[in-house]
Amino acid sequence: MQKVGIGYGKYLNGRYKRKGHVFQDAFKSFHIKDDNHFKIVVPYIFTNPTALIEPGWKEKGIRNHSAKEIVKFLENYKWSSYQDCIGVKNFPSVTRRDSLIEIIGGERGLKVIVQNWIEYKKDVGQSSNLFLE
Repeated sequence: MQKVGIGYGKYLNGRYKRKGHVFQDAFKSFHIKDDNHFKIVVPYIFTNPTALIEPGWKEKGIRNHSAKEIVKFLENYKWSSYQDCIGVKNFPSVTRRDSLIEIIGGERGLKVIVQNWIEYKKDVGQSSNLFLE
């Protein structure tokens, strides 16, 4: 990851005549312990693009969109492998999804866990108004 960050950073900075960091934070990773842990991480990753239309949603919950709108956005977002994982051919040759699909319970299982995660975050956004600061 260090080589990617440095190499890509030099390329972009040179190409666009700019200076400074390309990536905001340092690369972080952690070990996924088992299939249950994996089932939690997968929807977390696939829902990351939600921040483009609902900034701060992971901390504050979803406040400005319905769960249905968020799911539709994710299903149409081209810069993720989520489409390929739910059966929409986007960039199928870029990723290997067999293990993921098997562990998650197929394309339908993936859609369900993503939907459940979005609905949970929607509920968090609604109930956070009830807390005193």
